[in-house]
Amino acid sequence: MGLHGATLYWLGFDLQTASKDSVVSNVTILLSSLIVSNTLRYYQPGKGKYFYIVTWCFLLAILAVFVTRVILVRFISDPIYAGIIDKSLIIRFCVSFLLISGMGLISMLWYTQQEQKESERRKADAEKLAREAELYNLRQQLQPHFLFNSLNSISALIGRRPDEARTMIYQLSDFLRGTLRKEENEFVSLEEELQHLQLYLDIEKVRFGHRLKTEIIHEEGCTNLILPAMLLQPIVENAIKFGLYDTTGEVTISIEAKCLQNYLVLNIRNPYDEATVRPKSGTGFGLGSIKRRMYLLFARTDLLEINGENNTFTTVVKIPQI
Repeated sequence: MGLHGATLYWLGFDLQTASKDSVVSNVTILLSSLIVSNTLRYYQPGKGKYFYIVTWCFLLAILAVFVTRVILVRFISDPIYAGIIDKSLIIRFCVSFLLISGMGLISMLWYTQQEQKESERRKADAEKLAREAELYNLRQQLQPHFLFNSLNSISALIGRRPDEARTMIYQLSDFLRGTLRKEENEFVSLEEELQHLQLYLDIEKVRFGHRLKTEIIHEEGCTNLILPAMLLQPIVENAIKFGLYDTTGEVTISIEAKCLQNYLVLNIRNPYDEATVRPKSGTGFGLGSIKRRMYLLFARTDLLEINGENNTFTTVVKIPQI
């Protein structure tokens, strides 16, 4: 608008005439540009249909020049000026068309980008909801398996050892109460996880008695590191399954936590009998769910490793500290 008025003033028109021409011309262009912008806000032409935008800008440029001429001729009663307006209509049209088209292009790029961001946000939200639903489902599938085993053990203890059965019921109650609290937190500290794991081990020790021994070792400073809630329980349950189910002697389950660079590394070891167990193939639902859960949380498939050598089954889990 300033450039327009300055150009007319430089060409010899008085300041009032130049100002009126500048204001009227540029206001009509502005209104036309806003029409294009608002149109593209609610309607985005498909690929290969940009001709419609060009046509729309072309028609609006003609309308803007026509409205400008009508207003200026009415409010500036100067025959010489009126003749100059008619001679400059082509230039006015070209300038209007370029400005309106430029606004159309900018608006189309802006709204397209916003639509893509919104689409990506919706996609991310949908993926997050799906991931959370699958994580929740995986965690819920772990509970019935452990609960059924515990109830069967309690049933077996009621007749022969009622005091131990009562103790196991209390421990199971504490464990399930802690499990419900953990449903609200996706990540917990190693210290919290070990405390919850101890409740599970106390229940299992009632089931297996002196046969089950556990050894928990962690480096100093590791207890504040985080890991997915209820990660250790299904791994230890798997270790107990392969370590005790096919043997009659004492078995020691070893749980070791190390701090390694930006990872919390967990090593769970249990002995097994090669004659009755094939650990590489018998990973069960527990470890499969852990691997799937780690992938959903960290988008990596290399965070869970299993190895069976020298009658020792080892599960290694690496948890990135994000």
